Amino acid sequence: MADTAIQQKSFLSGRVAHFTESVIREMTRQAMLQGAVNLSQGFPDFPAPAEIKLAAQDAIAADINQYAITWGAKNLRQAVARQMQVWQGIAVDPDREITVCCGSTETMISTLLAVCNAGDEVVIFEPFYENYGPDAILSGAQPRFVRLRPPATPDGEWTFDERELRAAFHNHTKAIIVNTPNNPTGKVFTRSELELIRDLCVEFNVLAITDEIYEHILYDGTQHISMAALDGMRERTITINGLSKTYSVTGWRVGWAVAPPAITDAIRKVHDFLTVGAPAPLQEAGASALGLPPSYYQGLAEGYRKRRDRLVPVLTEAGFRCFLPRGAYYVMTDISGFGFANDLEFTKYLVKDIGVATVPGSSFHNDARDGAQQVRFAFCKRDETLDEAGRRLRKLRARK
Repeated sequence: MADTAIQQKSFLSGRVAHFTESVIREMTRQAMLQGAVNLSQGFPDFPAPAEIKLAAQDAIAADINQYAITWGAKNLRQAVARQMQVWQGIAVDPDREITVCCGSTETMISTLLAVCNAGDEVVIFEPFYENYGPDAILSGAQPRFVRLRPPATPDGEWTFDERELRAAFHNHTKAIIVNTPNNPTGKVFTRSELELIRDLCVEFNVLAITDEIYEHILYDGTQHISMAALDGMRERTITINGLSKTYSVTGWRVGWAVAPPAITDAIRKVHDFLTVGAPAPLQEAGASALGLPPSYYQGLAEGYRKRRDRLVPVLTEAGFRCFLPRGAYYVMTDISGFGFANDLEFTKYLVKDIGVATVPGSSFHNDARDGAQQVRFAFCKRDETLDEAGRRLRKLRARK
């Protein structure tokens, strides 16, 4: 009776009717229920670096347990500014251009709430990380999708149509979200692609919001380029990043936005009233993490390259058509050879009967039909986990 009354009185916001709960997190819940190997959600099942954990313990022991400055502990903001200069050659004012939030996820919604008005449009490449569309809607804007096309060959590149991208820009376009390296495809946007996006942003007076959370996870000689480093983009780019992926601490929820002062002021206002601040002792540990030597980042990328090259041949042998990622720690696959009606049926079968959880490709698309024959695997796992997944997937091959 109570639920019926709520529905009749329309107590719910119309915004929530336009999206579902996270499919990725739901697949983790299914993995736990079914006792499946979880290759769905992108969190490592191995320990974070010991020195980072020790830095967090030391911060707690030193009684850094109360509110940090709302927009971020000074040590962390200084470390972010220092590393932006070292890694991308971008000079950043830590006092006026950085906002620390509760993970890159909150950073993204705080940013969109800070810059978008009703009637604005936000350009999003698809397949996309599933938060981007709902974030745009929650901020009052409308998402406008531009398709990334799968490679023609397993080792090819995901591409987009320049004409389609240009057609997505017009007078109501407020921003474009660029995620590089990309989740879920593993695409690393090239300099020429970023320069094309830059030219459109300048021509149509549009902001670029870049999600660079996987910037250090690169393969095959690819290079990460920050949009803010391109000529003409420093004053119209909001760079989002965080600790989660680089330091294997997805549960710490420490991220940040780097933006020009006026935009930073707006992001800080939204962030303050959303979450007040990120965990104080973990911010101090983050400042320590950002000081790790170059060898750490080289080892990080090489470790994930080995995991990629461990999983992809197993998937190929099992019957998946894999699209080799150039960055991040996911591999998108084509499942059309298995004969299932769609990705939802296939992932349900995979988790229940095979014992491996993955993410249906449709969850990364505006139109579910576009991803209906794709699934995404996460390989940020121990060798033993990947090997067990491979053992189970051999049953899938035998079924064909």
